[in-house]
Amino acid sequence: MERNVDMNELSDGKRYTSNDMVKIGCGDCLGCSACCQGMGKSIVMDPFDIYRLTVLRGRTFEKLMQKHIELNVVDGIILPNLKLVGESESCTYLDKAGRCSIHQYRPGMCRMFPLGRIYHDRTFDYFLQKNECVKEGTRTKVKIKKWLDTDNLSRYEEYISEWHYLLKDIEKFMKEKGNDNTNKDINIYLLQTFFMVPYTKDDFYKQFEERISNAKRALASLGVVCI
Repeated sequence: MERNVDMNELSDGKRYTSNDMVKIGCGDCLGCSACCQGMGKSIVMDPFDIYRLTVLRGRTFEKLMQKHIELNVVDGIILPNLKLVGESESCTYLDKAGRCSIHQYRPGMCRMFPLGRIYHDRTFDYFLQKNECVKEGTRTKVKIKKWLDTDNLSRYEEYISEWHYLLKDIEKFMKEKGNDNTNKDINIYLLQTFFMVPYTKDDFYKQFEERISNAKRALASLGVVCI
């Protein structure tokens, strides 16, 4: 999901890599769950998020759809996002104590908060979102690599760029050349290929590379140019 905003207002004006130290430490949140509520449909999930919850945590995509995730349109593309419920619009994975019950398997956007990504030249940098975390005045410096808590982070970051720019190439086609029927077919194909067809416990990235290679060939037959 992209936001058209003034980066000077949203961020501290700096760009970071995963090796940088940034004031994002929050003392293990200390019971705070403000960022797990009232976020609307903004916690959009990518294929690795689904891999974590299905393969590593042991839930099927269909089971997740019953309670924890839902499908919505993001820049013309249908993608899953975390479902929020109740008057407080709380994440369905919050336990009674207001703690994340899937912390080990939490989505990438949750791991990253209050950081964001700014994309450029088929890659990205991190930036700190000002005034997003309610513990603004008490944060400590933490290395981004540690904060993200993701194995094989360099490969994960390559994958994030691959996925983002695939979606951008598709979005461009849909806006410029697509029609209702073609766009619908592309959305169904993406959902089935990257989310609904089960992953195995083998290396996720190998599975993703195979799927994205097949997807690019299939999309090329429709006229979608994927770099």
